[in-house]
Amino acid sequence: MSVNIVVPVKYVPDAQKQRQFREDLTVDRSDAILSELDEYPLEAALALREAAPEAEVTIVAVTVGPDEAAGAVKKALQMGADAAFHVNDAALAGSDALGTSAVLAAAIQHVGEEHGGVDLVLTGLASTDGEMSVVPAMLAERLDFALVSRAGTVEWGEDHNGLALTRATADATQTVAVSFPAVVSVTDQANEPRYPNFKAIMAAKKKPSAVLSLAEIGVDPTAVGRDAAAASVQSATARPPRAAGTKVQDEGEAGVQLAAYLAEQRLL
Repeated sequence: MSVNIVVPVKYVPDAQKQRQFREDLTVDRSDAILSELDEYPLEAALALREAAPEAEVTIVAVTVGPDEAAGAVKKALQMGADAAFHVNDAALAGSDALGTSAVLAAAIQHVGEEHGGVDLVLTGLASTDGEMSVVPAMLAERLDFALVSRAGTVEWGEDHNGLALTRATADATQTVAVSFPAVVSVTDQANEPRYPNFKAIMAAKKKPSAVLSLAEIGVDPTAVGRDAAAASVQSATARPPRAAGTKVQDEGEAGVQLAAYLAEQRLL
């Protein structure tokens, strides 16, 4: 039995730093990292492979973006992915979620042609730059795969022909079974992503990694990019610096002062 898993990954600005925009209002990715939220589906894929040593599980990382985005698939290979594809084309600049999902779907289909089909697509909950959380559903629609969103645990189902998942809602925890092919988005509560050791980092250098153009995956360049986007950034204003907080000097009446402040702010 063989199972092919694709994990879309994204190179995003470091969430610990203030986001910057270029003059054309695209996000400055000069100081970017693999999206933290994409490490959880990758770890989930690796855990599935380790839990079924008798199965032939292949994990392929896919990213879409400029030259710098190669860092995303590099980290994915270091964590344990078997192969990677990077769609890099000048026409992609300014793509919105619709355009991105179209390119990712085409890239996933290309992976299927290379590896004998795709059984499972594991995604992060959202991208930490766009924060729209819509691409997993768009991928499922474009690929005609089943969709389960916000999976908190990811385990094999019966006969390894699907998954057993849990989803936490506002008032309950659901147990869900899904058959392949499927798209599953994974939350940041699902696992603890591994940190690549030296051996894994060195091994990643020998793994196959290909760069693809839009033409190679059959996507019309006029269907993506800024001109084709249904949503675009119209303006960006830096967040004002945070004002200094109110300090309470405890000289025996700190509790009274704190209560008065909270009452003034209508927090009591």
